[in-house]
Amino acid sequence: MEIKRSGSQPSRTGPSEWFTGKVRLDPLHEANDPARVAMALVTFEPGARTNWHTHPLGQTLIVTSGCGWVQREGGSVETISPGDVIWFAPGEKHWHGATATAAMSHIAVQEKQDGSAVDWLEPVADADYNA
Repeated sequence: MEIKRSGSQPSRTGPSEWFTGKVRLDPLHEANDPARVAMALVTFEPGARTNWHTHPLGQTLIVTSGCGWVQREGGSVETISPGDVIWFAPGEKHWHGATATAAMSHIAVQEKQDGSAVDWLEPVADADYNA
């Protein structure tokens, strides 16, 4: 058994190579081999969002506070709220983040395949975000 006490793992700023706007990453858990799961609490300030990206084994988001937007490639922008659970299938190109006027936090859960849990792609254009 392993217990990671609240506040025992330092927060970090979401890197500009992966995000637009102000984002805070709070690690929750990263399993040791052979397990593959990784979890983080991600907090987006208004207007902040991920780049487009995919996950080799999919991703689950659990919205914990605020109001956000998600979009999969070719789909419409969807509003997400606390208690919503969002699943992106393996390889599904998508982005997620806060709305333009409200912050949003979610727990992100994904698994690593061959050492990688995410493939980061291009930023979401302002025109697409504000559509």
